Amino acid sequence: METRFESMLIAIPPGEIVLFKSIVESYDNLATMRTEDPRRHYLRIYFAPESRAEVEALLESLDSRFQIRRID
Repeated sequence: METRFESMLIAIPPGEIVLFKSIVESYDNLATMRTEDPRRHYLRIYFAPESRAEVEALLESLDSRFQIRRID
């Protein structure tokens, strides 16, 4: 069985990355993140296709606090 993931690339201010990652990863099995480009503060969020709506809702709810900028 093949496991599929979707991803999105975002940027947030560098001083907010640790807190942002902690909040997102506290939602068990919703999403995980990796730093894609540390110089530009880009994070790639990985999630299952069926979780896209939840991930989008979470990002929307955190947008004003973290100034999330979508890259792709």
